[in-house]
Amino acid sequence: MSLKLKIILLFFFALPFSQAGHLPNDNVLLRFGITPVVLDERAQFLKEWKVYLERELNRPVEFVQRGNYREITDLLLYGKIDFAWICGFPYVANSENLNLVAVPNYQGQPRYRSYIIVRSDNENIHELKDFKGLVFAYSDPDSNSGYLYPRYELLQQGINPDHFFRKTFFAGSHHHVIESVVTGLSAGGAVDGYIWDTLKIQYPEMIAKTKIISTSPEFGFPPIVARKNLPIEQQNALRAALIKMQTDPVGKKLIKQLNIDGFMQASESLYKSIDVMAASSALKYHDIETKLPQSNNR
Repeated sequence: MSLKLKIILLFFFALPFSQAGHLPNDNVLLRFGITPVVLDERAQFLKEWKVYLERELNRPVEFVQRGNYREITDLLLYGKIDFAWICGFPYVANSENLNLVAVPNYQGQPRYRSYIIVRSDNENIHELKDFKGLVFAYSDPDSNSGYLYPRYELLQQGINPDHFFRKTFFAGSHHHVIESVVTGLSAGGAVDGYIWDTLKIQYPEMIAKTKIISTSPEFGFPPIVARKNLPIEQQNALRAALIKMQTDPVGKKLIKQLNIDGFMQASESLYKSIDVMAASSALKYHDIETKLPQSNNR
């Protein structure tokens, strides 16, 4: 064997092996933050999603679960995790430190609505202003659909939301807001329309005990984001793996469980209306001093 051929072969076998479109496996853990606000009681789904992502990215993946958006967003901002599925409100508030990776495509578009709900047998409440002096449930203080929107809507009607209700509380997830309405713990609540629609498929008997009295305009769907200082090739790799789900046999099953059409790339302009609402409400990220629901996954 000639010296030239030996050098060529040595160079070839020294190259890191990589499947097409995959990152080389350097065993660097990818940490992905989630909350029950979006994914509640989905342990088996997360196990299957982890397997899919590890196959596509050729590296280990860990889902980091916390009890609310604030905990997850802070982990992201402090570099303790790499990616997270958060709400549009914390995204626009921290967009200078976060990159938009992918957005769910729901019913043909990357948008959703907020629903104001009451018990199905309630005949006295027909719109948001009818909750005066009653108990109202929010989902999370950093939720657009479950907190920012209903407050903004009241302010648009000249009503101060801090003095309008008899009592408000944070249920910790949209699922728990619905449960609080069903059980009578609250007269009504604000929920993510996508979550309500999905639970209607999964738990029709529970959802049948509630009804929608008003819906919001469309907003950008809660996005998957990355910390801005994460290497761009890692961000691109996750985006590609998420978008591929709608054509991959395993991925198709997973997005069906999520009740979405798939994931897509989107522009930050999708979240402009949320930014406008936050500014109009004089509500800034981390302004709210409240006791948040604590995570059981510390």
